[in-house]
Amino acid sequence: MSTTGTRETIAALTGELSRLCAELGRQTSIMEVCGTHTVSLYRSGVRSLLPEGLRLISGPGCPVCVTSQGYIDAAIALAGRDSVTIATYGDMVRVPGNGGSLESARAEGADVRVVYSARQAIALAERHPDREVVFLAIGFETTAPATADAILSARAKGLTNFSVMPAHKQVVPAMVALLEAGDVLLDGFMCPGHVSVIIGSGAYRPVADRYGLPCVVAGFEPGQMLEALVCLLRQRTEGRARVENVYPVAVCETGNSVAVELMERVFRVEDARWRAMGTIPVSGLGLREELSDFDAFGRFGITLPEDRDPPGCRCGDVIQGKATPGDCPLFGSACTPRRPIGPCMVSSEGTCAALYKYRPVESAGRSPCLAPA
Repeated sequence: MSTTGTRETIAALTGELSRLCAELGRQTSIMEVCGTHTVSLYRSGVRSLLPEGLRLISGPGCPVCVTSQGYIDAAIALAGRDSVTIATYGDMVRVPGNGGSLESARAEGADVRVVYSARQAIALAERHPDREVVFLAIGFETTAPATADAILSARAKGLTNFSVMPAHKQVVPAMVALLEAGDVLLDGFMCPGHVSVIIGSGAYRPVADRYGLPCVVAGFEPGQMLEALVCLLRQRTEGRARVENVYPVAVCETGNSVAVELMERVFRVEDARWRAMGTIPVSGLGLREELSDFDAFGRFGITLPEDRDPPGCRCGDVIQGKATPGDCPLFGSACTPRRPIGPCMVSSEGTCAALYKYRPVESAGRSPCLAPA
């Protein structure tokens, strides 16, 4: 079945979910790993259609949210140096550090530029040869190939005033780390669409095989996400655990070989620090030795300070599925999109920001995708 979300299809899928939940006869917990899925589930009102026996848990799929506090503080400190220009994606600008944010540093005179691609950071370096342009290279496998391409382009152009602060992360090791910790009991994963375009659906097979949990790659339309949930629950009722892909229009078994080869040319796998999750083995992508000239950590002698999350903020628990935004005492009162305290309220893919923005849909108990035309 390939669906985008007609009223009839959605009604059929939700009915099947109710039947499967009844057959299971217990609470079933599914983690949507991807931040875009989280936002889409809230925005569409799909959550309001789910049977009581099905619980969705948001996972560590928001790139900004999982970036360590120490990385944020190091970037803010670097922005304060003379002749340094920080180039970053927009959500990073407002993430609070221990001494302000990149936005507040810019208000105090730091040169912080919002870019929409790594190539735009290259263009900045070309236009301003008298400044050191540092690109904050965050994100999962979705954005890593673009960073790799930018670095190779900078080398080909002979740019000596461009570097990156690499903080790219890999999704599957984070999923494994959550399962190994055992703090959250799961029945399966709705796997990210965008990341899977790069790494392929086959990347999740070790999770299904080793931990006995079904993994289903989904798109972002209401019908596609509901179809993925039906597949996950059906596997549970049948006692199976395998990888399925209900997003074949964009995702294949082996992924994008060109993008993967590009990443392998530029990055090496290494351990990486995640917000609240500590250091996860083989979860990060650092620059290869032959490209170390483009590593801002070495160029500027940067070391990451200790992570110190804001008092009372439960973003770390939210991204691990240990808590919901409503469990945080700051949510919606001290912490709002206008005055964010944690990154989950800043990022466009953050769980707290999504719930805050779309909670009228949640509380209304009906889905806009079923509203009359």
